Amino acid sequence: MINHDDHNRMRWASRRGLLELDLFFEEFVANAYPMLDDDMKALYKELMGEADQDLFEWLMGRSQPSETLQPIVETIRARKRAQGGL
Repeated sequence: MINHDDHNRMRWASRRGLLELDLFFEEFVANAYPMLDDDMKALYKELMGEADQDLFEWLMGRSQPSETLQPIVETIRARKRAQGGL
């Protein structure tokens, strides 16, 4: 079941200072986030607390996030790859 308040909060949290990050997060939070299980949603929320430059490096595959955040980063990257974005 989709919690619309939670979804809206994550849409706002996903707006970043870098266009490149917006290109990763906008589609993901609109279409994939509602389908995530509670554990992955919690990881996404945690991810949104990270610095933009770190997020960019992780999503581009230039460096690795902590072991804790690895599953959500890989989920986002896999979705972008499937859309031909990576």
